Amino acid sequence: MTFHLEGPVLEGELVRLEPLGHRHAADLAVAAEEDRGSYEFTWVPRAAEVGQYIDAQLARAARGQLAPYAQVLTSTGRAIGATSYWEPRSWRGDDRLDAIEVGFTWLARSAQGTGANAESKLLLFGHAFEQWGVARVDLKTDARNRRSRAAIERTGARFEGVLRNWSRSWAPGEEGLLRDSAIYSITAEEWPECRGRLEQRVGGFLSRT
Repeated sequence: MTFHLEGPVLEGELVRLEPLGHRHAADLAVAAEEDRGSYEFTWVPRAAEVGQYIDAQLARAARGQLAPYAQVLTSTGRAIGATSYWEPRSWRGDDRLDAIEVGFTWLARSAQGTGANAESKLLLFGHAFEQWGVARVDLKTDARNRRSRAAIERTGARFEGVLRNWSRSWAPGEEGLLRDSAIYSITAEEWPECRGRLEQRVGGFLSRT
């Protein structure tokens, strides 16, 4: 595959997705410590680990595996979380991208339920389908993570099943263990309906501001 994974700045009304860098470290350290009760199954660094976390994500980016973003509130310019394009895949033997995953997503507790996640997904999915021309976007999460699964389902993604012992567990106390992963996807044919659903959700949040 000759496709080069590089995510551009993606601008919405509530949130701006900026390529992740160390300039976001101070904000992300604050965001990660607001309330960690919702991170039971999600990889979120502690404040003191944010620098290493950014280094690890940038190393993945250098290998072509990842395009990491900071999620930045447009109203304040403050980074409130992170997300990424992940695992680009192409099977047609040219420089077209066939599929990509959206993952490594987390938000500060105060940003959850504000529309930031919905608009981030709208921006990420839209760029993948409309600029890169992918055939599908994947999302996956720990099969036990009801909060994350509900958020994914609200985007309009379809549940495809659970892959057993699919990837490492991020749950506390499960270091070195594997988890079952719930797999979701959106195909190019489904994207227009999904886009309409996400636009409606984002519009609902904007009307409250």
